[in-house]
Amino acid sequence: MVKYTFWQKIVVFVNSILAILLLLSYLLPYISPKTVPIFTIVSLAVPILFISNVFFVIYWIIKLKKQFTISLITIILGFGYISSIYKFSEKEIFLNDDLKVMSYNVRLFNHYNWTTDNTIVEKISTFIFEKKPDIIAIQEYYKAENLKLKYPYQFIKTKSNVSKFGLAIFSNYKIINSGSLDLKDSANNIIFSDIIKDKDTIRVYNIHLESLKMNTAKENFGTKDSDKLLKQMEASFQKQAKQVELFLDHEKKWTGKKILCGDFNNTAFSWVYRELSKNKQDAFKEAGKGLGKTFNYWYPLRIDFILLDSSFDINNFKTFNVPYSDHYPILARINLK
Repeated sequence: MVKYTFWQKIVVFVNSILAILLLLSYLLPYISPKTVPIFTIVSLAVPILFISNVFFVIYWIIKLKKQFTISLITIILGFGYISSIYKFSEKEIFLNDDLKVMSYNVRLFNHYNWTTDNTIVEKISTFIFEKKPDIIAIQEYYKAENLKLKYPYQFIKTKSNVSKFGLAIFSNYKIINSGSLDLKDSANNIIFSDIIKDKDTIRVYNIHLESLKMNTAKENFGTKDSDKLLKQMEASFQKQAKQVELFLDHEKKWTGKKILCGDFNNTAFSWVYRELSKNKQDAFKEAGKGLGKTFNYWYPLRIDFILLDSSFDINNFKTFNVPYSDHYPILARINLK
């Protein structure tokens, strides 16, 4: 029988807990937040759980102990998660007829003065002009007077007739139809536009699911606000599940080509992502590189996505770490097959 020192017992215990949590996270995409919302919070921690288990594999190998198998087996069982956590190589194909699609949560163009920089509107306008996306889906859009986006076609949906904030889709290609799902009891929404490119009609969805109420200016976890934050997140996850179900019912009615853009306020390890990404390609996983972090927080969260059906080739994907919002813009270069 193997005898452990007191310290080794503690290490084995911590290792086992982290391995169990990582194993649990593999099941979370199959469990609706409506069932057990608190479990969904574990999905936010997957990158750290994964890295922690890698650390323990290395630790036990250095110590020449067979306990390295605890984490190694756990990691192998979730090997498919690696491309959602980190991409080692980038697909770089640049064609003249690529369709450039951007998704960007602009945080109301700093309308409520999240930062002291009073030139955010101009900086975002300039950034978009330089990147020249053909289609851009904007979350947390605000009708700012000095916003200059020169697109011939657009669909802007505010939360009410008197409100100036909502969602927007701008396009260089003709929009022939648009609509809104008008999410109830939420400041967020889902809109769509049907866009003509050559002889194809492409439906572009702009999705902004219920927010998690995470404050980038505070270290929410580990503070006196932790309990409050967790309760807010549980409620948000439950709302997200209802919003996704509403979207899926709407999506079924469209049989043509489609692109999903947006801020899902959830990760690639969640039930929300699994439902929205069924039969679709994740542009980051297909053509991106690195962590793909899209939320300007101390923790590496990828919660903004561009998902496409099999009608498209994804030639390139980039995340731009520009400090103009609490989200980073993402851009995919795609081509119809």
